[in-house]
Amino acid sequence: MPPTTAPPLYITMHDADNVAIVANNGGLPAGTVFPSGLVLRDQVPQGHKVALVDLPEGGAVKRYNVTIGFALKPIPAGSWVHERLLKMPDARGLDNLPIATVRREPQAPLEGYTFEGYRNTDGSVGTRNILAITQTVQCVAGVTDFAVERIKKELLPKYPNVDDVVALEHGYGCGVAIDAPDAIIPIRTLRNISLNPNFGGEVMVVSLGCEKLQPDRLMPPGTIPLVDERNVADVGVNAEGKLDVVCLQDEAHVGFMSMVESIMRQAELHLERLNARRRETVPASELVVGVQCGGSDAFSGVTANPAVGFCTDLLVRAGASVMFSETTEVRDGIDQLTSRATTPEVAQAMIREMAWYDDYLKRGSVDRSANTTPGNKKGGLSNIVEKAMGSIVKSGSSPISGVLAPGEKLRQKGLTYAATPASDFICGTLQLAAGMNLHVFTTGRGTPYGLAEVPVIKVATRSDLARRWHDLMDINAGAIADGAATIEEVGWEMFRLMLDVASGRKKTWAEKWKLQNSLVLFNPAPVT
Repeated sequence: MPPTTAPPLYITMHDADNVAIVANNGGLPAGTVFPSGLVLRDQVPQGHKVALVDLPEGGAVKRYNVTIGFALKPIPAGSWVHERLLKMPDARGLDNLPIATVRREPQAPLEGYTFEGYRNTDGSVGTRNILAITQTVQCVAGVTDFAVERIKKELLPKYPNVDDVVALEHGYGCGVAIDAPDAIIPIRTLRNISLNPNFGGEVMVVSLGCEKLQPDRLMPPGTIPLVDERNVADVGVNAEGKLDVVCLQDEAHVGFMSMVESIMRQAELHLERLNARRRETVPASELVVGVQCGGSDAFSGVTANPAVGFCTDLLVRAGASVMFSETTEVRDGIDQLTSRATTPEVAQAMIREMAWYDDYLKRGSVDRSANTTPGNKKGGLSNIVEKAMGSIVKSGSSPISGVLAPGEKLRQKGLTYAATPASDFICGTLQLAAGMNLHVFTTGRGTPYGLAEVPVIKVATRSDLARRWHDLMDINAGAIADGAATIEEVGWEMFRLMLDVASGRKKTWAEKWKLQNSLVLFNPAPVT
């Protein structure tokens, strides 16, 4: 796209910053004069940094009032500042951190907001009414997928109150060191995904028979909550109290179609019960929202993520649950996180998760710098430090009241740090396991990411992306950079859209097009 004819504009994040990003669509050519009198010495692409003052060799380069790098050579004012000119700072140590030092004035409760959701017997609330078919091992994926296609075509039309049927496919289950200490992560992840609020407590499992992850190891007795004897048949177990499992190696199966028909028979029992469910009015406090960013650019921390952060604060004020994640993308702001912890114990839990992940990366002979992608850099992000400063603002300003290790289930309200890798697919999978019933995903470079199990609201950081991907992006936060909207206005737009999407009154673009990424389990244990 040709450079804009709009007046030249750069954006700073703090008065102490000595670099700014060029806001104009298409970037700006050398010789451009800003209203401040600054003259560009180089052509600078949109979203990339320009030096506001002369930067000496070895001098700190600041954005967000944080040192994002040190100049490798003198950089005159007006120059393009990119990753090849910067030395990345060392990671912040995990000792001598501020612990629960921030005491924010309590915000007024946000009352009176509701949505139409599905109440579950365990007290959780779903935003969708979906039959999920759990798989113990990748070996059964082809058979299950074949059966699900037939279920959707032949059975689902008979049950109009059921939104969808999804197969919880994954690459785990066998050929793995299942007794290794870290194997608990993929196992509890799959277990907790199977109990996601959007599945209504209906647990159905397809097993091969010889795999290491046996059904009773995945779902031990007592995993599926029973309220009383009357609803034994309503929560994924049969009349004898046994988990509902279709085992493909069972001798009763003669031929492929026997397996498929067995899956279909069991699925119909669950569909009948799900179809009897109805939406009811519930308070906004029943939302469990996971926030994430992918395909980030320099505008992520200027527009979309600050708007998500404002919305996060609204949700917390409404009594809801919000999770932010992506360990490597908040690691450089660990001091910001520990200072916002409600208690020293919460702060120490965050430090524990960061230290575990540092060690995990070290075992692979890499560090946090391996995170930043070519697209991030093309979008103006020089390194992981700069990326982290823009990522962390999704958490808003509320106190951090809880920490989850990978694959654990959320059991409290408020703002929680859910430790996950920054991989879009793994992060989304782990937030599903934690129990989210609504997902918010920001992007600057653009990604058609989506999940079959939960609605995903996509937020564009730039108006040009929102224009080009008009039928993929649900919200245009680029209006903030354009001056057409404030962070607060976009945050409220997001909050209201969440209630509509959670109620089923609106579908996200990802839902309309059925854009669904596969689940990716995080497995740090050895593969045999």
